[in-house]
Amino acid sequence: MNLYYEVRGSGPVLLIAQSGEGDAGRSADLVDQLTGEYTVVTYDRRGLSRSPAGNPEVTMADHADDVHRLLTEITDEQVHTLIAHEPVAPWLLPDDERGHHERELLDIQAIYRTDGLSAAAKEIGKVLGIDPSNQDTEADVTPQPMTQQRIDNFDFFIRNDFTAIVNDTLGPADIAALTDLRIIPVVGQTTPSGIFDYRCAQELATLVGTPLGTFPGGHNGNTTHPKAYAARVREVLS
Repeated sequence: MNLYYEVRGSGPVLLIAQSGEGDAGRSADLVDQLTGEYTVVTYDRRGLSRSPAGNPEVTMADHADDVHRLLTEITDEQVHTLIAHEPVAPWLLPDDERGHHERELLDIQAIYRTDGLSAAAKEIGKVLGIDPSNQDTEADVTPQPMTQQRIDNFDFFIRNDFTAIVNDTLGPADIAALTDLRIIPVVGQTTPSGIFDYRCAQELATLVGTPLGTFPGGHNGNTTHPKAYAARVREVLS
């Protein structure tokens, strides 16, 4: 498996694992704020932009192994601190909530297949607490255009990664076994507390026994508030 990745800056290695349809360039504004203190690594997740899909059915284990191999290529360390910003992980939730949100993801896939990206994006926004028409941003942030590459990435993300999320086999025991990993669950300050991804972060905080942190913006705070988000990253990693 060959992954496209970029490395900028100097200092301790900081890997930004961009979610959704985001590739190595999606967090460019955030990376600009962090290269003075960190060696910042971004990459195209398999199936996006310049990284091939590999297996026809991508799993979350595949994505995790990709990160492991990427870090092995770049540094002699693996992950020792994870800032888990609103993880989209239904398995963290009680059974009734888990089933409800897994069905939401599968329903979005069905909407995408029948009605296209615009209709599916509206439902994704509802599930993740994002209002694209009224999204708060820092003053000098310019939204990235919806290029053909992003459209193609959304296609892979919805068709494949949604299924990978629903079929994820990770469980609480796996998290408990990560004794050498510091996990910092966080939410965006504008994400509604009843939203799916907020609840996942909340349950993860309970599982690892740590307070739930708050970061600027909402689910996409890393792209809407790069300066403030970078400052918060530096704060929690200090």
